[in-house]
Amino acid sequence: MSHTISAKAFADIFKHSTPLLDVRSPTEFRRGAFQHASNLPLLDDAEREAVGTHYRQRGREAAIALGHKLLSDDHRRRRLSAWQAYLEQHPSALLYCFRGGLRSQTVQQWLGQENISVSRIEGGYKALRRFLISSLDRIATAADFLIVAGKTGSGKTHLLNQLSNSIDLEAIAHHRGSAFGRRARPQPSQIDFENNLAAALINLPAASASRVFIEDESRGIGSVSLPQSLHTGMLAAPIAVVEESLDSRVDTILNDYIVSNYHEFKREGHADFDAVFENFLLTSLARIQKRLGSENYETIASLMRDALQIQAQAGGFDSHRLWIESLLQNYYDPMYDYQLDKKLQRVVFRGDKQEFLNWSASVGAAAKDPSA
Repeated sequence: MSHTISAKAFADIFKHSTPLLDVRSPTEFRRGAFQHASNLPLLDDAEREAVGTHYRQRGREAAIALGHKLLSDDHRRRRLSAWQAYLEQHPSALLYCFRGGLRSQTVQQWLGQENISVSRIEGGYKALRRFLISSLDRIATAADFLIVAGKTGSGKTHLLNQLSNSIDLEAIAHHRGSAFGRRARPQPSQIDFENNLAAALINLPAASASRVFIEDESRGIGSVSLPQSLHTGMLAAPIAVVEESLDSRVDTILNDYIVSNYHEFKREGHADFDAVFENFLLTSLARIQKRLGSENYETIASLMRDALQIQAQAGGFDSHRLWIESLLQNYYDPMYDYQLDKKLQRVVFRGDKQEFLNWSASVGAAAKDPSA
């Protein structure tokens, strides 16, 4: 018997991080996928292209016949073996192709002939994607957002991660949201970002029935963009401003953007990760050269090169504090003050990190269970 999973169960798939067996082609998977999906295709890219051409030229039956011909006994055995191994590791997994049609039905049938049962998602990837985008717009429109703002280095992301009803946009975008925000590994595609963001919203306590804390971000975070519905909701939301000392903010920037990034590049196994990291810092600074002005840019670039040289010779990262402080005072802080001046009517709180945590508890924020 062929079991299918209808749209009524889609929310549970993302709430429970259900493993997903994606049998689309590798190219389809790269264009857009879900966080807990694994790609074990029925047809690879070349085979899918050949079958598609056959379908357009000769019709459905001819395309199906070619598909069976391409999937010889040897191919079929290898693919069955891969699906079986995956399902043994993930017995609760669900199966889908693009529209929940012929490919996933074929895989489900072949597995059934091996006495392996797996449920197929009705409507496939397209239906799941449609559900996520619809959920994203619905929750973003209804949510009671509160924007966590503060000067660069105020530790806003760390604070958000201490609250259960919060969305960490920078984690989902895999980018720290500034000219220096790039990480060692690339960002997700726009489609993957939207899928993962929607899943995060679905997983909020009571699906956003309570206040949702979210960091103050522009619409673009690196190469991805916030959906319009979410960005619109954020633009109208009240703002809590976290205020930390310059020394504290320099510490945060040093740890998050220098120490953490350096070790990320190192873990990626680049042959000369020191050179890769140096290039990352210098090219990041060059992105804002025009806005800094030539004098500020040359001063900060010189301090940065000195810091990198000291780091290479003596080890340690403290040498970076000088250029970080200069960049904050001469670029990020004035820009932040200018932007905040235009939003003052929305500010409902000002205070340091501990005061923010105390205040947030009084307005609907629950702290995360550290054991969870």
